[in-house]
Formats: sequence, C-alpha cells, structure tokens
Amino acid sequence: SAALYAALAERGFLATAQLDSYAMPDSRLGGHPSRAVPGVEMATGSLGHGLALAAGMAIAARLDRRASPTVVLLGDGELQEGSVWEAAAFASRQRLGSLVAIVDRNGWQLSCRTEGEPAEQFRAFGWTCLEVDGHDVVALRAALSPRRPDTGPPVAVIARTVKGRGVGFLQDRRESHYARLSPQLLARALKSLADPS
Repeated sequence: SAALYAALAERGFLATAQLDSYAMPDSRLGGHPSRAVPGVEMATGSLGHGLALAAGMAIAARLDRRASPTVVLLGDGELQEGSVWEAAAFASRQRLGSLVAIVDRNGWQLSCRTEGEPAEQFRAFGWTCLEVDGHDVVALRAALSPRRPDTGPPVAVIARTVKGRGVGFLQDRRESHYARLSPQLLARALKSLADPS
C-alpha cells in the first residue's frame, strides 16, 4: 500500500505531505487501501476478492470492446482463499487473455510461511505462467509489456521477491509484515540499504 500511496501522490491524488501519516492512528492511509483514499476504486480487504473483481473488469472491457489490459496484484498468502481459485477457473473458461495477475511470491503471509507453488497452481487452471525476479524491474516490464490476445489464456506473473530485501534486520522475517519504522529504525534501515555489507 505504501507504494500505491506514493504513486497516487505522484499522480496528484494525494498531497505528498499526507504520506507521512501512513499507518498512523486515524490516518486514511492504512496497510490496506480503502475507497476513502482518492484514486482507490476498490478496497483490498477482504483478501481473495481482487482476482474476481479484476476478472469482472476484464469482461466489462471485452463487452465495451475496449482493448485494455486488466492487472491485479496478489500476495502468495492470499492464494489460500477459495474465491481466488473460483475466479481463476472462471477467467480461464472465459479466455480472458487481457487479464494479468501478478503474484508477489515472497513466501510469507501475516504470521507464517506460505506453501505451494503458485505457477503450478495457475497452470493447472489453464493460465499461462511467467516466473520472474520480482526485484528486477526490467524483467517485470518484459513480462508485462507484450500485447496479448483478448481471447487467449489469462497470464500469471509469479514475481519472486524477498520481504524486506536489503534491510538486514527485516529481510525475510515475519516481523517485516506491516512494519512501521520509528525514526531510529528508519535511520538503521537507510544505513543498511546504503551499506549492505
């Protein structure tokens, strides 16, 4: 959500100064974006609804004869929700080739590790799967850039990432989920990013 809020500020939906209130009490900039935030069209909770909503948007674009891709971001912990797989089956049956699901495959959910291989699961539902280093912007852009036929199989981009990457005391740790850094921890994190040794 922090990256989304930064992008919304860059596009003029939010004042840049509002970003300082991220995850603070009474702030509308929470860990899960809500429609109270300008530019947010749908709330992100409850988890598991995003793929179904995206499939609906892809169908709407098809009916409106709009050639526009529909992209949804999923966490790998979210894949435990049955509604994700109902939507995956629907999207495959409808041959929603304009639908792209990016799965942040960092191996963590809120309180524990995730299991399973998302690429195998999406392939079993008839999706085309691409696996990329989620920290490699060039690889992500290459996976997302080709125009795909509207009536082809939907595409899942499995972006392998490391939670908290580059910040040693948070990297690949449960504690980095929803981490709000105090000024002291922020200074420590910035130092870790500047000098990873």
